[in-house]
Amino acid sequence: MSDQHPTEAARPSADPRRPEPAGPPPWRVFHGTGEAGRPPLPQPPPWRTFATGTADGRDADTAPAPERGARYVFRDETHIDVVNAAIHLRRPLLVTGAPGTGKSTLAYAVARELGLGDVLRWSVNSRSTLQSALYHYDAIGRLHERGLPGGDQDAPSDAGIGRFVRLGPLGTALVPADRPRMLLVDELDKGDLDLANDLLTVFEEGCFDIPELARIADTVPVVQVRTGDRGGSATVTDGTVQCTEFPVVVITSNGEQDFPPAFLRRCIPLDLPQPDGDRLREIVRAHLPGADLAETERLISEFLSLRNGQDLATDQILNAVHLRTGGADLDGRDLLRTVFHPLNGTG
Repeated sequence: MSDQHPTEAARPSADPRRPEPAGPPPWRVFHGTGEAGRPPLPQPPPWRTFATGTADGRDADTAPAPERGARYVFRDETHIDVVNAAIHLRRPLLVTGAPGTGKSTLAYAVARELGLGDVLRWSVNSRSTLQSALYHYDAIGRLHERGLPGGDQDAPSDAGIGRFVRLGPLGTALVPADRPRMLLVDELDKGDLDLANDLLTVFEEGCFDIPELARIADTVPVVQVRTGDRGGSATVTDGTVQCTEFPVVVITSNGEQDFPPAFLRRCIPLDLPQPDGDRLREIVRAHLPGADLAETERLISEFLSLRNGQDLATDQILNAVHLRTGGADLDGRDLLRTVFHPLNGTG
């Protein structure tokens, strides 16, 4: 079967001087000819649409914005009850499961439904530290202001220190507020072995100190600092950030390391299984309601067959359905195998 979309069949070779045909772009907008042009591009999938402001002439109020979590599919009432238990107990929700089961998206779905504002996301890696999640102090910038060449020689010693302090996602989540924030600690198992233990005190006390501000509390007790929100700020008194409402915390883990019992005791566990065929259909309908049902069934069947011996993620079936809807030829299996590439490096 040809890999051309029906609307592309009669199209001549790429010619930058020839006007593009009306209607949606064909499947192949890139032909590898090396000739310059400006063909219309296909619409991105719904989960890859971002706010565009007015760069393309549209009103910023009507420009599309990402709605991550809006189409999250719950099929197990027990999962909903576990989420509610974590909210009632003000305990972190520790979400485990294979990659692509929706662990991170769960945080966005909860934040959206409860009106908790933008999700504060801390993506953990092997270099992550507790302090980096709490705050960052720009000591070099502060030294320049206090007298290094190019600095402000007349600046008082403690004036404006707040400009050099920025709260991280965890620190911002602990800022006093009438309503809790949503904090997503993504892939905590990728962090250092002691990172989970380091979090215990903060999670238990709901507060932390900023030593750079605590040292000057006698002379400058109140400091305005920047937060992890774009353009946001917060007031820190006596160098301490103390929450009034403990944040709703979702911690995800792919099971790459075991957490200490003391940490697990303070979390509410939720394990998300791989979605079965029925849930995959619901997920596709939620994200791509216009997808061809017969093609969707065929792709889901292929996906489930491959997943028996390989690690595949749910968003891979969404990618395949979106490409097929856009006219991609997935019957040759080469492209389909690329989209359904195993995450465990086998196959």
